[in-house]
Amino acid sequence: MSTQFTSQIPDDNPGEVRAIGSAPLRISGAQQGTGRVWRPGIFGVLDIGSTKITCLIGKGESDGTLRVLGHGWLRSNGIRNGAIVDIRQAEGIIRQVVGNAEREAERSLDRVIVNLSAGHPESQMLNVHWPVGGREVTDADLRRITDEGRMRARTQGREAIHTLPLDFSVDGTDGIRDPRVHICDQLRARLHIIDATSTALTTLRSVLMHTELRLDKLVSSPLASGLAVTDVDERMIGTTVIDMGGGTTSLAVFSEGQLLHTAQIGIGGMHVTRDIASGLSTSIDNAERLKTMHGHADMSSATDDGVTIRVERAGTDHLVYDNIPRAALGEIIRPRMEETFELVRDRLDSAGLGSFTNGRVVLTGGASQLDGVGSMASRILNRHIRLGRPSGIHGLPDKNVSPGFATTAGLLIWAASAQRPFNDIEIVRSEPKGFLKRLVSFIRDRN
Repeated sequence: MSTQFTSQIPDDNPGEVRAIGSAPLRISGAQQGTGRVWRPGIFGVLDIGSTKITCLIGKGESDGTLRVLGHGWLRSNGIRNGAIVDIRQAEGIIRQVVGNAEREAERSLDRVIVNLSAGHPESQMLNVHWPVGGREVTDADLRRITDEGRMRARTQGREAIHTLPLDFSVDGTDGIRDPRVHICDQLRARLHIIDATSTALTTLRSVLMHTELRLDKLVSSPLASGLAVTDVDERMIGTTVIDMGGGTTSLAVFSEGQLLHTAQIGIGGMHVTRDIASGLSTSIDNAERLKTMHGHADMSSATDDGVTIRVERAGTDHLVYDNIPRAALGEIIRPRMEETFELVRDRLDSAGLGSFTNGRVVLTGGASQLDGVGSMASRILNRHIRLGRPSGIHGLPDKNVSPGFATTAGLLIWAASAQRPFNDIEIVRSEPKGFLKRLVSFIRDRN
């Protein structure tokens, strides 16, 4: 079961961060119209990525936008393919970026909402039935059917992160968003559950504890990116978001206002950088510079543009430079990028979603900015492609609103949203007072 707290800093006490509960149970619609409605307060989020770690502190504005009050970001250390591999290094970077954000915002955090990319996250669909017995459906029924789904989804060593009801059915009547108050004998829920390995999550909680932070909530990275770079209409008609990060590429399939599927592939922009460093015998830093300034995902020797680039060779006692055609750099980049999109295509084909994966594709993430990525993706996936950037957020670290901050921006949207996106069920139990009432509640919940 998921118990929701929000990293909220009351305006009347800048030094305090307190937990607040959501309503007893929220089931939202597809989204709140074309505008967004925010919770009051100030929120802290932490994006732990393979190439950078970013912290934002922000709040919702009355015009439907978000404002970043403080930010911090540094190159990652101790993170590989989205997973924490060196606790001390990761802890040190997190301390610095959170401290920078706190100083800029003039606020302190003791808990944060964090993206989920470690622990090999996976999606699964479940149909769960629950006997109601001819009475009204209540919050307790939804809690029980959700608990049942999470228990069925649980396998050894894995932990459920999101429980997203796609729809409900009461006595065979399908397509019901909120079944409460309906009278029925049988309640059925179609649940989308996202889980991850327990050990990776334990490591993450431990790292945060060492930095004097508490994990408020984990949010799926592709879910967050989708919130930042798509609008309500795109998520309604059908869109796949491909977030091309440094160590991983993740995807999320949206349709009819719901998140239907997520997946993660262990290839990202850093793999391209390492290919360049190896192929040209240069350093990682020089390879990254070459990729950023001169790289092209879809260029080959057959499309040589005649441009020559200068490469600094590594491993020599003195500086040695070679001049190579830009197309030669493209020859190194292209196979890895083709592999990435072919794996994405295979994941979409194997997801069992049929026509839901036939809609448009939105590319985002730092690696999506490489020249030629859009044309290659369109060719391999046979879909309409556009580049997605976060919108409606003021004060992001990159003034050009880079796709590289899509996940971080989406975390802040998730944190500040008045209703949980995509029907993410969150139940807050109000503990009854008195021993007898607690005993009655305990017995009722188990019958």
